[in-house]
Amino acid sequence: MARVAFIGLGNMGGGMAANLAKKGHDVRAFDLSADALARAREAGCLPAASVEEALDGAEAVITMLPAGKHVEGVYSDAIFTAAPQSAILIDCSTIDVATAKRVAETAAAKGYAAVDAPVSGGIAAANGGTLTFMVGGSDAAFERAQPFLVDMGKAVIHAGASGTGQVAKIANNMLLGITMVGTCEAFLLARKLGLDPQKFFDIASVSSGQSWSMTSYAPLPGVGPTTPADNDYQGGFATALMLKDLRLAMEAAGTAHADTPMGAKAAELYEKFNAAGQGGLDFSAILRMLDGD
Repeated sequence: MARVAFIGLGNMGGGMAANLAKKGHDVRAFDLSADALARAREAGCLPAASVEEALDGAEAVITMLPAGKHVEGVYSDAIFTAAPQSAILIDCSTIDVATAKRVAETAAAKGYAAVDAPVSGGIAAANGGTLTFMVGGSDAAFERAQPFLVDMGKAVIHAGASGTGQVAKIANNMLLGITMVGTCEAFLLARKLGLDPQKFFDIASVSSGQSWSMTSYAPLPGVGPTTPADNDYQGGFATALMLKDLRLAMEAAGTAHADTPMGAKAAELYEKFNAAGQGGLDFSAILRMLDGD
């Protein structure tokens, strides 16, 4: 097993670091939160007093941070100066494509192998070690990163060159945001026209309207498998995080001159829902806003 520096122990990073420790890795973890460090210790990680201390002797460096500015800051301020040249650098944050490419280019110029490897699956998958990783980077860098990612997930897919992991993540979540809004609209329309929601689920889940948002994440309580809707929309994938991904998708679409009218509408609706103070609720709770609640 290897020594791993893990930087960023939030809702996702904490569970990911814990799974690496469970797999036998020597995980040196750092976060600005004392509570997060305490939880990491309980999970078998060794808390570090600084990023530099976590990096000492690391064979792999994994970051899970809120935004591109945080990733770029940690890389420039610490990783590029303190990480061993032999370490594989793995950024699992969801950030803008331009920053991901810039960090990768700087890493290459400094002699490091690096990948962007954002995740899909949410907090439950992070804790359960069942995440999906979308990885951007060279073939050689991917091969070095893959064993560490496998120990945190169920699927590890090489998307292509540096930055394509982020492209896959934001395009996927734009599609998810669009389909969730459509699924909510369909359930509400069916109900208001007198069709029982469970009957509609039974029909649509095996018909041409089927989607993951329908069959695995139905936004109405008591319909289909258990989802955050059955827990008053607590847990799951927060609206604020969906909005973050939709903003990144719209930013990237503008840069690429891509026409994304449905993505733009989904972003508009989630902006409104978040502005109403609902950012902490699961993103499927947008059904309430569409229902007039």
